[in-house]
Amino acid sequence: MRKFILLALAACLSVSLHAQKFAYVDSKYILSHVPEYQQAQQEINKLSIQWQKEIEMKYESVARLETSLQAEKVLLTEEMRKQREQEIDQKRQEAKDLQKQRFGVEGDLFKRREELIKPIQDQIYEAIQEVASTSGLMVVFDKANHSNMLYTNPKQDVSDKVLKKMGLKPGEILDDSEKGEEGSDDQPKDGETKDQKGNNNNRNNEKPKDK
Repeated sequence: MRKFILLALAACLSVSLHAQKFAYVDSKYILSHVPEYQQAQQEINKLSIQWQKEIEMKYESVARLETSLQAEKVLLTEEMRKQREQEIDQKRQEAKDLQKQRFGVEGDLFKRREELIKPIQDQIYEAIQEVASTSGLMVVFDKANHSNMLYTNPKQDVSDKVLKKMGLKPGEILDDSEKGEEGSDDQPKDGETKDQKGNNNNRNNEKPKDK
Protein backbone atom coordinates (compact mmCIF):
# COMPACT_ATOMS: atom_id res chain seq x y z
CA MET A 1 0.00 0.00 0.00
CA ARG A 2 2.83 2.37 0.89
CA LYS A 3 4.56 1.63 -2.42
CA PHE A 4 1.34 2.30 -4.29
CA ILE A 5 0.93 5.70 -2.58
CA LEU A 6 4.53 6.67 -3.38
CA LEU A 7 4.10 5.66 -7.02
CA ALA A 8 0.88 7.63 -7.26
CA LEU A 9 2.51 10.73 -5.78
CA ALA A 10 5.43 10.40 -8.17
CA ALA A 11 3.04 10.11 -11.12
CA CYS A 12 1.10 13.18 -10.00
CA LEU A 13 4.32 15.13 -9.56
CA SER A 14 5.52 14.10 -13.01
CA VAL A 15 2.25 15.25 -14.63
CA SER A 16 2.39 18.51 -12.67
CA LEU A 17 5.97 19.24 -13.77
CA HIS A 18 5.19 18.52 -17.41
CA ALA A 19 2.22 20.87 -17.24
CA GLN A 20 4.43 23.75 -16.14
CA LYS A 21 6.85 25.69 -18.31
CA PHE A 22 10.40 26.19 -17.10
CA ALA A 23 13.22 28.33 -18.43
CA TYR A 24 16.52 29.76 -17.22
CA VAL A 25 18.73 32.80 -17.60
CA ASP A 26 22.45 33.34 -17.16
CA SER A 27 22.81 36.43 -14.99
CA LYS A 28 26.58 36.63 -15.63
CA TYR A 29 25.92 36.74 -19.36
CA ILE A 30 23.23 39.39 -18.92
CA LEU A 31 25.40 41.56 -16.68
CA SER A 32 28.24 41.38 -19.21
CA HIS A 33 25.97 43.34 -21.59
CA VAL A 34 25.04 46.12 -19.16
CA PRO A 35 27.26 49.24 -19.47
CA GLU A 36 26.10 50.57 -16.09
CA TYR A 37 27.33 47.37 -14.46
CA GLN A 38 30.78 47.75 -16.01
CA GLN A 39 30.96 51.36 -14.76
CA ALA A 40 29.82 50.31 -11.29
CA GLN A 41 32.49 47.58 -11.15
CA GLN A 42 35.18 50.06 -12.18
CA GLU A 43 34.19 52.43 -9.37
CA ILE A 44 34.05 49.60 -6.81
CA ASN A 45 37.46 48.30 -7.87
CA LYS A 46 38.94 51.81 -7.71
CA LEU A 47 37.62 52.31 -4.18
CA SER A 48 38.83 48.87 -3.13
CA ILE A 49 42.39 49.58 -4.32
CA GLN A 50 42.40 53.05 -2.77
CA TRP A 51 41.16 51.85 0.63
CA GLN A 52 43.43 48.82 0.61
CA LYS A 53 46.48 51.05 0.13
CA GLU A 54 45.26 53.25 2.95
CA ILE A 55 45.07 50.26 5.30
CA GLU A 56 48.43 48.86 4.21
CA MET A 57 50.07 52.20 4.98
CA LYS A 58 48.72 52.03 8.53
CA TYR A 59 50.04 48.48 9.04
CA GLU A 60 53.42 49.50 7.58
CA SER A 61 53.52 52.40 10.06
CA VAL A 62 52.93 49.93 12.90
CA ALA A 63 55.72 47.70 11.59
CA ARG A 64 58.15 50.63 11.52
CA LEU A 65 57.27 51.56 15.10
CA GLU A 66 57.85 47.96 16.22
CA THR A 67 61.22 47.83 14.47
CA SER A 68 62.24 51.11 16.06
CA LEU A 69 61.19 49.90 19.50
CA GLN A 70 63.22 46.70 19.18
CA ALA A 71 66.29 48.69 18.17
CA GLU A 72 65.99 51.17 21.05
CA LYS A 73 64.57 48.86 23.71
CA VAL A 74 67.78 48.53 25.71
CA LEU A 75 68.06 52.31 25.98
CA LEU A 76 64.53 52.89 27.27
CA THR A 77 63.24 52.92 30.81
CA GLU A 78 60.42 50.56 31.74
CA GLU A 79 57.94 53.44 31.66
CA MET A 80 59.12 54.64 28.23
CA ARG A 81 58.96 51.10 26.82
CA LYS A 82 55.38 50.62 28.04
CA GLN A 83 54.37 53.97 26.59
CA ARG A 84 55.81 53.05 23.20
CA GLU A 85 54.10 49.64 23.30
CA GLN A 86 50.76 51.28 24.08
CA GLU A 87 51.23 53.63 21.16
CA ILE A 88 51.92 50.67 18.86
CA ASP A 89 48.87 48.78 20.15
CA GLN A 90 46.70 51.86 19.55
CA LYS A 91 48.00 52.29 15.98
CA ARG A 92 47.43 48.60 15.26
CA GLN A 93 43.87 48.80 16.57
CA GLU A 94 43.23 51.87 14.41
CA ALA A 95 44.36 49.90 11.36
CA LYS A 96 42.06 46.99 12.26
CA ASP A 97 39.12 49.33 12.85
CA LEU A 98 39.66 51.03 9.50
CA GLN A 99 39.90 47.67 7.75
CA LYS A 100 36.60 46.61 9.31
CA GLN A 101 34.99 49.93 8.40
CA ARG A 102 36.04 49.68 4.76
CA PHE A 103 35.80 45.95 4.03
CA GLY A 104 33.81 44.41 6.86
CA VAL A 105 30.29 43.03 6.63
CA GLU A 106 28.06 45.99 5.74
CA GLY A 107 31.20 48.15 5.56
CA ASP A 108 31.80 51.05 3.19
CA LEU A 109 32.59 48.87 0.17
CA PHE A 110 29.53 46.66 0.76
CA LYS A 111 27.26 49.70 1.04
CA ARG A 112 28.66 51.34 -2.09
CA ARG A 113 28.26 48.10 -4.05
CA GLU A 114 24.64 47.88 -2.91
CA GLU A 115 24.00 51.45 -4.03
CA LEU A 116 25.45 50.82 -7.49
CA ILE A 117 24.47 47.22 -8.21
CA LYS A 118 20.98 46.89 -6.69
CA PRO A 119 19.24 49.19 -9.23
CA ILE A 120 20.75 47.10 -12.04
CA GLN A 121 19.62 43.86 -10.39
CA ASP A 122 16.12 45.30 -9.97
CA GLN A 123 16.04 46.22 -13.67
CA ILE A 124 17.04 42.69 -14.67
CA TYR A 125 14.49 41.16 -12.30
CA GLU A 126 11.69 43.30 -13.77
CA ALA A 127 12.70 42.27 -17.30
CA ILE A 128 12.70 38.59 -16.26
CA GLN A 129 9.23 39.01 -14.77
CA GLU A 130 7.94 40.51 -18.01
CA VAL A 131 9.48 37.75 -20.13
CA ALA A 132 8.10 35.09 -17.80
CA SER A 133 4.64 36.67 -17.93
CA THR A 134 4.48 37.02 -21.72
CA SER A 135 5.95 33.52 -22.28
CA GLY A 136 3.74 31.83 -19.70
CA LEU A 137 6.68 30.61 -17.64
CA MET A 138 6.03 29.23 -14.17
CA VAL A 139 9.67 29.15 -13.01
CA VAL A 140 12.87 30.85 -14.20
CA PHE A 141 16.18 29.56 -12.85
CA ASP A 142 19.50 31.41 -12.82
CA LYS A 143 22.20 29.23 -14.36
CA ALA A 144 24.97 31.42 -12.91
CA ASN A 145 23.81 30.87 -9.31
CA HIS A 146 22.80 27.21 -9.48
CA SER A 147 25.92 25.03 -9.49
CA ASN A 148 23.69 21.95 -9.20
CA MET A 149 22.23 22.52 -12.69
CA LEU A 150 24.14 19.69 -14.37
CA TYR A 151 22.55 20.16 -17.79
CA THR A 152 20.69 23.04 -19.44
CA ASN A 153 19.04 22.97 -22.84
CA PRO A 154 19.96 26.15 -24.77
CA LYS A 155 16.40 26.21 -26.14
CA GLN A 156 15.17 26.98 -22.63
CA ASP A 157 17.57 29.90 -22.20
CA VAL A 158 15.65 33.20 -22.25
CA SER A 159 18.65 35.43 -21.43
CA ASP A 160 18.56 37.12 -24.85
CA LYS A 161 14.85 37.84 -24.45
CA VAL A 162 15.61 39.52 -21.13
CA LEU A 163 18.34 41.63 -22.75
CA LYS A 164 16.00 42.73 -25.53
CA LYS A 165 13.37 43.60 -22.94
CA MET A 166 16.01 45.83 -21.29
CA GLY A 167 16.75 47.50 -24.63
CA LEU A 168 20.15 45.83 -24.99
CA LYS A 169 21.58 43.90 -27.95
CA PRO A 170 22.48 40.25 -27.28
CA GLY A 171 25.91 39.04 -28.23
CA GLU A 172 27.80 42.28 -27.65
CA ILE A 173 29.61 41.23 -24.48
CA LEU A 174 31.46 44.10 -22.84
CA ASP A 175 34.76 43.95 -20.94
CA ASP A 176 35.12 41.18 -18.37
CA SER A 177 32.91 42.35 -15.50
CA GLU A 178 34.17 39.74 -13.10
CA LYS A 179 37.74 41.07 -12.78
CA GLY A 180 38.11 42.43 -9.28
CA GLU A 181 34.42 42.04 -8.60
CA GLU A 182 35.03 40.39 -5.29
CA GLY A 183 37.45 43.01 -4.12
CA SER A 184 36.36 42.78 -0.54
CA ASP A 185 37.12 39.04 -0.45
CA ASP A 186 40.70 39.65 -1.59
CA GLN A 187 41.56 42.20 1.06
CA PRO A 188 44.52 41.53 3.35
CA LYS A 189 43.84 40.04 6.72
CA ASP A 190 45.00 41.80 9.86
CA GLY A 191 48.61 42.83 9.31
CA GLU A 192 48.77 41.23 5.86
CA THR A 193 49.68 43.24 2.76
CA LYS A 194 48.26 42.80 -0.72
CA ASP A 195 51.50 41.26 -1.99
CA GLN A 196 51.05 38.44 0.50
CA LYS A 197 47.67 37.55 -0.92
CA GLY A 198 47.25 35.31 -3.97
CA ASN A 199 45.49 36.81 -6.97
CA ASN A 200 41.90 35.74 -7.62
CA ASN A 201 41.32 33.49 -10.59
CA ASN A 202 39.69 35.22 -13.54
CA ARG A 203 36.21 34.04 -14.28
CA ASN A 204 34.87 33.26 -17.70
CA ASN A 205 31.79 35.19 -18.79
CA GLU A 206 31.49 33.69 -22.24
CA LYS A 207 28.01 32.63 -23.38
CA PRO A 208 27.36 29.60 -25.61
CA LYS A 209 26.54 30.86 -29.09
CA ASP A 210 23.79 28.28 -29.65
CA LYS A 211 20.59 29.97 -28.59
